Amino acid sequence: MTQRAVIIGGGLAGIAAALRLAEAGWCPIVLETRKKLGGRATSFPDQRSGQALDNCQHVLMGCFTALLDLYDRLGVTDQIEWHERLYWYREDGGVDLLKPGRLPAPLHTAGSFRRMKLLTRAEKAGIRRAMWKMLRGGRGLRGTWRTRTFGAFLDEMRQSSEAIRLFWDTIIISACNLPSHQVAAEHGMQVFQEAFLGSRWAGTMGLSTVPLAALYDPAEALIRESGGELRLGCSVREICLEQNRAVGVMTGDSMERGQAVITTVPPDRLGKLLPEDVRRNDRRLSALSRFSFSPILGVHLHWPTQVMTLPHLVLSGRPVHWIFNKGVDEHGRQHLHCVISAADEWMPLDEQQILARVLDELKGPLPETVGLEPVSVRAVKEKHATFAATPEIEPDRPPAAPGAVGVHGGDIESLYLAGDWSATGWPATMEGAVRSGYAAAAAASGTPSGIEDIPAARVARWLGVDR
Repeated sequence: MTQRAVIIGGGLAGIAAALRLAEAGWCPIVLETRKKLGGRATSFPDQRSGQALDNCQHVLMGCFTALLDLYDRLGVTDQIEWHERLYWYREDGGVDLLKPGRLPAPLHTAGSFRRMKLLTRAEKAGIRRAMWKMLRGGRGLRGTWRTRTFGAFLDEMRQSSEAIRLFWDTIIISACNLPSHQVAAEHGMQVFQEAFLGSRWAGTMGLSTVPLAALYDPAEALIRESGGELRLGCSVREICLEQNRAVGVMTGDSMERGQAVITTVPPDRLGKLLPEDVRRNDRRLSALSRFSFSPILGVHLHWPTQVMTLPHLVLSGRPVHWIFNKGVDEHGRQHLHCVISAADEWMPLDEQQILARVLDELKGPLPETVGLEPVSVRAVKEKHATFAATPEIEPDRPPAAPGAVGVHGGDIESLYLAGDWSATGWPATMEGAVRSGYAAAAAASGTPSGIEDIPAARVARWLGVDR
């Protein structure tokens, strides 16, 4: 008989696990509390603008091999628009362009970096020195810095405060949702080694041309074709155990049994699905309460006329980190999406206070907005957008599969963990979420995960970036 797997959560990790299990001949039962798929990377209908708005602007990178694989399985890769050029706004009012040139990686952006007016010669020299260290140190360098922050690494590399504010933190906060002085050094290094130094394609930015929720529409048919089920608006109350084995879950009105239970919910939510003594005896679950979170704020602005021509702007060293141009509609109204990562200071503000601060930040890069009132505004707070990938929490990120040995016996059998907070080897990203789903499906079904990293270019590999 076909084996059933009950999957708690319909975010990227849950979708990824379901599709891989279906491919392995299992019957996935996906239970999602919300009325839509995607978890924190989804969209919602906005009555003010009459459009479907993304809860936040989620960015795809060329090095996101698992996420690209998932999009390929869903048949939506043609709905991703790729950008090789990154536009950086300077505080003097100018715009710098960072783009790949003719040289092979890791030198492909050297020419445009040299021409950037954002940084002084001394700051650029310091950045090159730190990049060289990460290039030559490769993956092994991450291991030697595992217990320290990326900020400590930058201090050792004698980076100036301005270089950190204008360059390093501009990238790290966007990629990891934490500043350099808080994020684990291994993840800060990973961002630059894999996205900037490894290959030309790895750092290319991909943006969805449709609302994020539309990317997941094919998932339901694929799950049902395998004999599985997708139940939206279905809340799981507890994970059911029999003799230290997960045998299913209890929902609001029934018990769903399966040969495996895969949970993709955040650690604080998972902690409520099992008794305290059970969590204490499973080594993977004993540290759930130690995870903390970092918020993201997305501000959607609809303008009566076009105020921005570039596809995006990186606001270097500013409180608002990105502006994404979402296009002009048939009435001439332009939709901009402003993103603030690590947005702790913004969370207590109401929407009018948020709008006032954002409009003040837009005066420099978008002078056309001065004195112009937006047609509609929607501020979307994701207070628990990502787990905080600090060096202190890294040892507590749990593997997908249960262990057979422990002080109190083995871990809960047939219970598999997924979610970007688990031991993916990545910070809190869509890529990490998909990798976790693939890993959990592989552990449950005994099949290969199929996860592959993008290969480094010949010169970068020779210099040691993936060593």
